[in-house]
Amino acid sequence: MQQSLAFDPELIQKYDRVGPRYTSYPTAVQFHEGFGNADYAEAAARSNHSERALSLYAHIPFCNTACFYCACNKIPTRDRSRSAPYLARLYHEMTMQSRLFDKSRVVDQLHLGGGTPTFISNDEMKQLIDMMRANFNLRDDDEGEYSIEIDPRETDANGVKLLRELGFNRMSLGVQDFDPAVQKAVNRIQSKSETFEVLYAARDNGFKSVNVDLIYGLPLQNESSFMRTVDAILEASPDRVTVFNYAHLPSMFPAQKRMNEADMPSGDMKLRMLSSTIARLQAAGYVYIGMDHFAKPNDELTIAQRAGKLYRNFQGYSTHADCDLIALGATSISMVDNVYAQNLRGLEDYTARIDSDNLAIFRGVALTRDDEIRRAVIMRLMCDFALDFAAFGAAWDIDGMAYFAQEREMLSEFVADGLLTMSGTRIEVQPVGRMMVRVMAVVFDRYNRAQRTGKFSKII
Repeated sequence: MQQSLAFDPELIQKYDRVGPRYTSYPTAVQFHEGFGNADYAEAAARSNHSERALSLYAHIPFCNTACFYCACNKIPTRDRSRSAPYLARLYHEMTMQSRLFDKSRVVDQLHLGGGTPTFISNDEMKQLIDMMRANFNLRDDDEGEYSIEIDPRETDANGVKLLRELGFNRMSLGVQDFDPAVQKAVNRIQSKSETFEVLYAARDNGFKSVNVDLIYGLPLQNESSFMRTVDAILEASPDRVTVFNYAHLPSMFPAQKRMNEADMPSGDMKLRMLSSTIARLQAAGYVYIGMDHFAKPNDELTIAQRAGKLYRNFQGYSTHADCDLIALGATSISMVDNVYAQNLRGLEDYTARIDSDNLAIFRGVALTRDDEIRRAVIMRLMCDFALDFAAFGAAWDIDGMAYFAQEREMLSEFVADGLLTMSGTRIEVQPVGRMMVRVMAVVFDRYNRAQRTGKFSKII
């Protein structure tokens, strides 16, 4: 496939609608509290009859300081002693989860997120990985995708060396913006030197991939200041760069009220920032993978996309498809067999449930066959930017053209504007349409395709 991207501000403004990011389908809006531990255990039992590998996720919710823009489930605290009791419950949950799965199933993917995973001490990090190895079949080679989210203020070169020794081979660094005024406005003071110490240490210690996160749309940002941040990042040459649009949802995330809305850049300014960022990244040789993600041409994500083997889950784009995801910790979401299962969000509720010797699941959903079919369509569209309805239908034992007749008609507006082409049984998102692929994916979402406002963020 061709991996190119074109930027058209008029089309972006026209299609800048709200929509899910489709880390799951159905989305969390369809999760319900009629789903519980027993449903999850049954799904785990079914999954043991498959040949799928496992993916492990552990959520560490603590942060030393609260970044005002953040929409993650986190607990700001300077009290490092809070990690020990939380990890004790995490280990108990891990033990209960491990009993549900065949011990021969290899963990091909592992991810620590948060919060700030490196909020915990080095000794606690060692113990966490030791407990994972005791309960699950972690790989002893370096062929798995073992990743961790890093706040560069919370580790250093020695910490990076330890993470590599423990088996991590990929990391994502939070940066957002280097401008001092912006950092003060969002309560994230972070120097270039501490950021690049971690990035270069990861490279020196043989991490296979380093991603850097940037956010546009924050208070006091403008095109020239943000480009200074982009240029500094490109000089360091990470393997991947993710450029997120800040979603201002203060009713859902109260900390966002602590930022001055009047200082936030206008829609036109955000478009200029995005356009200039894309131009810089493309000039530096980065390829647009999709959904805010750019990668170097020789990165494994780029290679997987060219081969039609790219995959997407709660951790973003991945090369390890078709794993059953076991998620540990407060608010985390598992994906096993044909179900999604979410843990209790509040730390006290999570603790009480685990202390009662029960899994912490409080809601979820079992997918129908139609859900599974539509999830696969959305996955391929967002990973491949193309779909052949005949070939897809044959793989799922359906008449793909007939099954999606209504959806193909709904795609006509994108065809008319040149975002998408339709030829025979095949559709293909054009370079000018790739930034709007979320809007096209909504067409195949039978729950949300009529929704143009609501809980979801705008695409740009």
